Amino acid sequence: MQASELTYFKELLLSRKEQIEKNIQGVRTELSELSSLDLNDEGDHASANNNSMVEGAIIEQQKQELEEIEKILSKIKNGGYGICEMCEDEIGFQRLKVKPHAAYCIDCREIVEKSK
Repeated sequence: MQASELTYFKELLLSRKEQIEKNIQGVRTELSELSSLDLNDEGDHASANNNSMVEGAIIEQQKQELEEIEKILSKIKNGGYGICEMCEDEIGFQRLKVKPHAAYCIDCREIVEKSK
């Protein structure tokens, strides 16, 4: 992979990382505000609990993506970016454009997903 392509993907990943960190902080702020509300009836409590569960799930998904991005940024730094972790072939440029933190090529991703 050319240096200009690595720079392009690194900037994409850093931008996404920053956005995720802002998202997580925003959700945490919302959860904190929800917990400080004076809820008057069971409907309010149920709604607040439902929102908390949904937002908690969003945080977990975002944290997982953040971990994947950190791992891939390390690969960029160490020279292993764009190589499939399973078959060790190059991950296609178009795949990386869609998901710059991809760890697997298309074929291996399908195998990994089926094995889960």
